[in-house]
Amino acid sequence: METTATIHASNSNAQSAPLSKGRLWTARIMIGLPALFLLVDAVGKLVKPAPVVEGTLQLGYPESVILGLGIVLLACTVLYIIPRTAILGAILLTGYLGGAVATHVRVGSPLFSHISFPVYLGVMIWGGLYLRDERLRALFPLRR
Repeated sequence: METTATIHASNSNAQSAPLSKGRLWTARIMIGLPALFLLVDAVGKLVKPAPVVEGTLQLGYPESVILGLGIVLLACTVLYIIPRTAILGAILLTGYLGGAVATHVRVGSPLFSHISFPVYLGVMIWGGLYLRDERLRALFPLRR
């Protein structure tokens, strides 16, 4: 049985394990692209230009929810960008993106563009964290 000190030591070693330059840059890109897209989307919901309002109404949501969605999306994305809270942010964004998938399925949007796009973002979100965080790779090893 592991002691608390052993577990803590292994966690700190996992965080400080060096990454190859290729893996590091791939992780940065996979984390940065969805973060940038989600930040732009959140700001669009906060500013509420006409195309955002029209798109939200077409999805069946009232205009009154746009600001709340923008605040939630911005908070989740900021949590995701901060390394110490990135996994919590990724979990929250996964839920948010799941809602986007459900919404597009409900209104009959095209599969490979509208319905699958949030899935692509989710894969990039978790893929980037997986490449960057040794603890996540230890939790979900792709091979043994």
